[in-house]
Amino acid sequence: MKYCINCILPDTRPGIKLNEEGICSGCEGHKKKSFSIDWLARKKELEKIIDIAKKKSSGYDCIVPVSGGKDSWFQIIKAKEFGLKVLAITWKTPARTKIGYQNLNNMLDILKVDHIDYSFSKETEKKFLVAAFETTGVLGLPMHLGIFSMCTRMAIQLKIPLVIWGENSQLEYGGEDEEQLATDLDDYWISHHGCMEGKRAEDWIGVNGLTEKEMVPYMIPTKRDFTPKSIFLGSFIKWNSFDILKEVSSYGFKYIENEGKVGHWDFADIDCNFISLHHFPKWHKFGMTRTFDNLSIQIRYGIIKRDEAIEILRKKGHQIPNEDIKIFCKFVERQEDWFWNTCEKFRNKNIWFKENNIWKLRNFIIEDWNWIES
Repeated sequence: MKYCINCILPDTRPGIKLNEEGICSGCEGHKKKSFSIDWLARKKELEKIIDIAKKKSSGYDCIVPVSGGKDSWFQIIKAKEFGLKVLAITWKTPARTKIGYQNLNNMLDILKVDHIDYSFSKETEKKFLVAAFETTGVLGLPMHLGIFSMCTRMAIQLKIPLVIWGENSQLEYGGEDEEQLATDLDDYWISHHGCMEGKRAEDWIGVNGLTEKEMVPYMIPTKRDFTPKSIFLGSFIKWNSFDILKEVSSYGFKYIENEGKVGHWDFADIDCNFISLHHFPKWHKFGMTRTFDNLSIQIRYGIIKRDEAIEILRKKGHQIPNEDIKIFCKFVERQEDWFWNTCEKFRNKNIWFKENNIWKLRNFIIEDWNWIES
């Protein structure tokens, strides 16, 4: 494993490449945001897209996928500032948190938007979550595929011309140059960067007993008599999580300080009890945690220095989400040993080694790390 000399991301993280100077693609993306992208021109481009959407619209101008998190608030605030008639759509997680529920309801009341809270069959969700986790180690795969498919499907059925997503993760966290500068969330992006592991809904038929009918809600329509445009707001408006937090908090977004679920930020990833389990297996696969992402962004923003980030990481450890593991295993009707054995199946032996029966990472960024529970 090698680490970016500017932030703390390892080259094992998907999308991350180090250049000859040892700078990662995430930091290079931030440099593009700061110096290369003409944000005024991007905003004018966004205004043209919005004008076209309004002309095509016969009712709702756009769909905004929401969870109640800070980005959801920001997307709706900006959409309304542009005068768009918004339909908000939520994938109803089976493990919505109390603060997530409160933020979602407050957002709808305060920002005054129409809303669909879309839920899948619990039995299908259980089967798909187990199948995805056992096959790919990506527990968030069904959640991501669900929100992508339902928003696309609703836009086609209701002939809503525009879908507005939040950040472009390839620009924020690291990806190929072309994908960092992409403005559209299309079918290619979903299959390659939407936590899909290159799979479509159809590929899951027969896995863990999933039937074609059960997978229909997750299928993204390919035959279309109407094609909505699907864009990243973060490709047109310079994205800064802390500026966004300040703005949405002034409208009514709430979080509990020092009580985050995963990572270093107490204002993000707080809507669902399963999101921590989406991030947790990255420790086994890539030798990193959500904290690496959070702290690396703060380094790029100039909020902290690299050595400060390493010290924070040392104090946090790799954050085992024990309560969320219990909630998840109860939902899918599995023993906790099953969860741990599945994580172990995806441990990357190219970066991990055993010493005195304890797993350790080769060339880890912190020499005196506590490996006991790794």
